[in-house]
Amino acid sequence: MTVDSNIQVRFFLQRSAGSNESGFVLDVDLMLQGRGITAIFGHSGSGKSTFLRCVAGLERPQEGRLRVLGEDWQTERLFLPAHRRPLGYVFQEANLFPHLTGQGNLDYAIRRADRRDSQQFTLDQVVELLGIGHRLQQKPHELSGGERQRVAIARALLIQPRLLLMDEPMASLDEQRKAEILPYLERLRDELDLPIFYVSHSVAEVSRLAHYLVVLENGRVKAQGPLAQVLADIQTPLPFGEDLGVVLQAEVIARDAQWHLLQVRFAGGDLWIRDDGDAVGKSVRIQILARDISLALHGHNDSSISNRLQGEVVSIVEDRHPAMCLVQIKIGESILVARITRRSAEQLAVAPGQCLWAQIKSVALVR
Repeated sequence: MTVDSNIQVRFFLQRSAGSNESGFVLDVDLMLQGRGITAIFGHSGSGKSTFLRCVAGLERPQEGRLRVLGEDWQTERLFLPAHRRPLGYVFQEANLFPHLTGQGNLDYAIRRADRRDSQQFTLDQVVELLGIGHRLQQKPHELSGGERQRVAIARALLIQPRLLLMDEPMASLDEQRKAEILPYLERLRDELDLPIFYVSHSVAEVSRLAHYLVVLENGRVKAQGPLAQVLADIQTPLPFGEDLGVVLQAEVIARDAQWHLLQVRFAGGDLWIRDDGDAVGKSVRIQILARDISLALHGHNDSSISNRLQGEVVSIVEDRHPAMCLVQIKIGESILVARITRRSAEQLAVAPGQCLWAQIKSVALVR
């Protein structure tokens, strides 16, 4: 028997208009992969948290269909309440029981764990994965914001969920605490065979963590697909602003110890980036923002820009500001996106099929 490894989501929810606001409609129809991190991205009011609450059973849409890994959670005739859905939920705030230690919070999760299947996550595994073993005897008020969230994630995993929901889990953290917790979220992504819906309005978080991206706008799906594909698509204007760019998978192939640089190779060529200590042979993600690419008709060696790649123009469209445009360039098997002025595009006669040099001013390693 073939096991259904997808997650089918179809919701229609309409809220009545209040005295000072218009009504809200959530109308989504998605078939998502049942593994890895699916990022639900959008600005405030786009419907991200409402979508997650519907998945969790905390809010009931007027029409809905939710099938998770071959199991129906909602149909025309069925609606599993939240407490019967085998899922973990991590909120913006950790919401730990303040009177219990970290260990006490985890013991609570173990007692109410879903026991229909064999135990997927053990206490020792989760504690090691999230690096919280030395803090389990403290109560929540004695922990940092990042530590509280790691305990909250551990608690959600020890419920033995088939799906993990994370609603902007780093929204309340400062930049230092975000940097502290991100590597642990990457470990969840890489080491656990568990689908995760990750709600965020941060392009940086999405670029670093997600496999698949769903963009919501006014309660509807604006775009969806594999992360790299959606970020490189310039035909559908997306709300990324100055953070518009692409994310590519690459491999560290060499280290220049003299200049503290790493050479990485992606499906299109080689790039030099700052050496942050990653080992040769390691697979990494790199982000190239559209604003950090300039275009030239010829390859120049008399420039401070050392990353120069030749490619072919795929398409060119107007940007949100009338002075700017976006140029999609195919380099090997990869796509880059450059943001340049319309005047520059006119001077270079940029057109589909044209060969140009992409001069990349900055490459960010996002792991």
